[in-house]
Amino acid sequence: MTTIFVTYPADPDASFDRAYYTSHHIPLVNRAWGPLGLISATAFFPSPVPNGNYAICECVFKDEIAFQAALASPDTPAVMDDVKNFTAIIPVILRGGAL
Repeated sequence: MTTIFVTYPADPDASFDRAYYTSHHIPLVNRAWGPLGLISATAFFPSPVPNGNYAICECVFKDEIAFQAALASPDTPAVMDDVKNFTAIIPVILRGGAL
């Protein structure tokens, strides 16, 4: 499996629409990447203070090939473009690995 984490760092000058994120963005991610091998997209909402994140999304793909297919998908620009609908924060993408 391949896991990525998309984080939205807390910014006192920015907002984050949690309702939109959970009801529209996460379903969009699932529709776009599910057929390509996304197993799950799970949102977490840790405390944003101090120096935390408004949200963290864990995306688990069945393998590296599925992850690369998602990156290359013609649906990926729509996923990325949707971010402006719930925040002005630039997401940080991290890759998980086995310990």
